[in-house]
Amino acid sequence: MLDLAPPEMIELAARCGYEKVGLRLLPATPGGIAYRLMDDAPLLRETLGRLQSTGVTVADLEVVAFRPETDVASFAPFFETGARLGAKHILVAAYDPDLARFSDRYRRFCEAAASHGMTSDLEFMPWTSVPDLTTAIRIVAKIDHPAAGILVDALHFDRSQSTLADLRTIPAERLHYWQLCDGPAERPATTEQLIHAAREERLFPGEGGIDLVGLTRAMPDNLTISIEVPTVQLAKTVDAETRARRALAVGRAVIERARAAS
Repeated sequence: MLDLAPPEMIELAARCGYEKVGLRLLPATPGGIAYRLMDDAPLLRETLGRLQSTGVTVADLEVVAFRPETDVASFAPFFETGARLGAKHILVAAYDPDLARFSDRYRRFCEAAASHGMTSDLEFMPWTSVPDLTTAIRIVAKIDHPAAGILVDALHFDRSQSTLADLRTIPAERLHYWQLCDGPAERPATTEQLIHAAREERLFPGEGGIDLVGLTRAMPDNLTISIEVPTVQLAKTVDAETRARRALAVGRAVIERARAAS
């Protein structure tokens, strides 16, 4: 629901029956949509007010994209704002080809996040410097910080050809929340197609060909589940509330099927 600013998103979440929201304070790509609450005091105050009045809480903050020039010290306002929002997790992505350098900065980022009461969860994506689950497992294990976690996104899990067997090797304390969505069974043929599908045209849970029941059964059942279904074309004709209610209904149906199969 990136077309909605945080206060409106929170109100919508409450109306539809969501317990939590994820807020995008930093863009996923240069020039992308983001609501920089750390730089907008009035919007932050309004957002805090809506959280208090609705009882909705903040699950995670997006998107910290580590690049070669990333300076961990520059995130101080981001951490402070996250703490004020009561956020629990931060989504981290690696766009630094030097994994040793990334790992060092990621460790320092985890330390800062923990001091503000948040985890730092590394999302593996096929086109990034951490392209699959095995790479993410290796980095997080090497860092060995309590705040470091692995974020499993159903689409990236499938497109990176990661396995449930690998998933089951992750210590439970390294999994803090995960992202639910769907996509066609046939994987995109090019990186450009992968990125376009992931950022703009996902399918609602249970409406594609990914084994979401198997994935759900492999995940700890006490984690927050984030429904991440960007649908740029659909959003042109279907309003945010209709999309939000549909996502929640079909997401719950997938979870129920997984639990019934256990």
